[in-house]
Amino acid sequence: MARHFDRIDDCLDDMIARVGPAITLGIPLGIGKPNPWINALYARAKASPFLKLHILTALSLEKPKAQSDMEARFLGPFVDRVFGDYPDLDYVQDRHKGMLPENVEVTEFFLKSGDYIGNDYAQQHYLCSNYTHVARDMLIQGVNVVAQAVAVRERGGRTEYSLSSNPDVTLDLVPLLKHCGRPVYRVLVVNREMPFMENDAIVDDSEVDAIVDTPAGTHTLFSAPNMKVASTDYAIGLYVSSLVKDGGTLQIGIGSLGDAIAHTLILRERHSELYCAALDALGAPRENCSPFTKGLYGCSEMFVNGFMALIEAGILRREVYPHAGLQRLLNADKLTPDIDGKTLRVLREAGLIRSPLREQDVAFLREFGIFHDEVELHTGHLRCGSEDIGLDIDDDATLATINRRCLGKRLQGGIFMHGGFFLGPRDFYAKLRDASPEMRRGIGMTRISYINALNGHEELAAAQRRDACFVNTCMMMTLLGAAVSDGLDSGRLVSGVGGQYNFVSQAHALPGARSILMLRATRRSKGELCSNIVWSYGHTTIPRHMRDMVVTEYGIADLRGQADNEVVKRLLAITDSRFQPELLAQAKAAGKVEPDYEIPEAQMNNLPETVAARLQPLRTQKLLPDFPFGNDFTAEELAIIKVLQRMQEVAESPLQLVKSLIASLREDKEIPNSLLERLNLDHPESWKQKLLRQLFIGNV
Repeated sequence: MARHFDRIDDCLDDMIARVGPAITLGIPLGIGKPNPWINALYARAKASPFLKLHILTALSLEKPKAQSDMEARFLGPFVDRVFGDYPDLDYVQDRHKGMLPENVEVTEFFLKSGDYIGNDYAQQHYLCSNYTHVARDMLIQGVNVVAQAVAVRERGGRTEYSLSSNPDVTLDLVPLLKHCGRPVYRVLVVNREMPFMENDAIVDDSEVDAIVDTPAGTHTLFSAPNMKVASTDYAIGLYVSSLVKDGGTLQIGIGSLGDAIAHTLILRERHSELYCAALDALGAPRENCSPFTKGLYGCSEMFVNGFMALIEAGILRREVYPHAGLQRLLNADKLTPDIDGKTLRVLREAGLIRSPLREQDVAFLREFGIFHDEVELHTGHLRCGSEDIGLDIDDDATLATINRRCLGKRLQGGIFMHGGFFLGPRDFYAKLRDASPEMRRGIGMTRISYINALNGHEELAAAQRRDACFVNTCMMMTLLGAAVSDGLDSGRLVSGVGGQYNFVSQAHALPGARSILMLRATRRSKGELCSNIVWSYGHTTIPRHMRDMVVTEYGIADLRGQADNEVVKRLLAITDSRFQPELLAQAKAAGKVEPDYEIPEAQMNNLPETVAARLQPLRTQKLLPDFPFGNDFTAEELAIIKVLQRMQEVAESPLQLVKSLIASLREDKEIPNSLLERLNLDHPESWKQKLLRQLFIGNV
């Protein structure tokens, strides 16, 4: 039975008494970390060298930090407004500074993207592991304490706890810990800002050792504000959305590309003709451009704001059920979620129930709401209220009576969104907290081994995840179809493998499923334009033998089942045209494409202005907004962001920076004073403030 604590220090005392001074702490990724509890433990370790603390986790989030005076002027009010009292993790701050004490070790299996490329400690202590192997690897590392932030509610006279955003690894880890042969301490820390999620996320408090409920544990959740969706992103989103089949399964990720996919799916639903016209302009396929009659099912390791938008739009609504036979009947349209006089007959013909009905059959029918809760099995008959009914459903009269007296109205236990963890902007969390009972029941936060893998539930997964589009982002793609998503060829990690390999593997195993890897065709590096499609690269996340579909803003390359020369040609067709000649020459030099092959003229206009022109009709009708799902920025902040981006660009060229400053001194620009007020530069006093003011004005 769990002990309840209203002070964090008392819980820490109890934990150390139980497991000793050598603590290997497993904590969830993202917002599932109990930050105040972790900070208190870390402070003890810093003050007490006899304690040995090893932290195992991923995606340790921290509030945005300014890198310059100008950034600080912009970020300060924004961070205060959006992140509220979110407490940064002290070990993260010390790791950045290279100040972790010798008795503390931090190991992460997924790094906050790009933040630790230059951090030797984080690079050396990165654990390269598929998401589905993390629970196993935590066990190997000797985890003996598990701590997690949880939601709480009072219901039916008892207190219930929910793993909320992060049942992902916890549900896989807890059964392993029962047989690990060492004392393990399991802690739930209540954060009343966490949305209460139902289904598998509800935790049995008898399975934990401590529950900490203190005002210090409740704080603002880390927010991932919506980012601007550029024309490039929308083009990619349109291509991907054209591959999504009605009645199918969808996985997407966080960020502007995920938002672009969700928004273009909503365009497909609400503005079908304009959507189809945009596909035609881009040269995208039109097989899947009609509104959704069956809806989609979401199955994604990350439940993001884009999925919430699809739920609100009525698109994410295809429910799946934890029974392969029942799911197959639904897929074949032999059954619908609405229960009627045909339901029992169909189930009988499919062999899912027997006649006469037995205990197992009645339990099945009650579990899925086909029989209502009052129906009970007694010796030789069904009892419904005060009426006894026979069990022989092959008898028409008995079946008619059962249909009249025993049937429910709709199948129970349907899930339209399975996720392992969630992360998003403030209003996303608010919508989860305020969700209707129907929405809450339809969202199944669950173990990552269920979502990201097929082992042990292959038959059920194949039935639920029909026509799946598993969509992920990569950084680079080689011309032979290998994807680079998590690291550099120097060995430095940008982020981590996470679940990408898992989903690519699933796509090759499930009937009708496809892996779709997205990338922008180009990037800027140190002021220079570079192609993200390259001839070769010294690091691979997804090997070329698992190549499938690749999407850039210039099109779709279907690589499945293609020979190397055809793979090269199809990837060149979606490469930025400024890099096509060089890449083609490299492929020819390697003997991977015919010496006389030339890129078709129709594929040689892959340029940003071409994409912008093709999307202009939708832009004109305001159907491709910069922030399709809202944003946390004020109008002044959005205007300032544009100026700061221009300032960053000119800062890469000292000459351009000087020209910008001189121009601002010569020109008498009129700009809204509210922008200068927001940056506290409306009345500059020091020479530095005056210089910043002029640089800002020069880039307006």
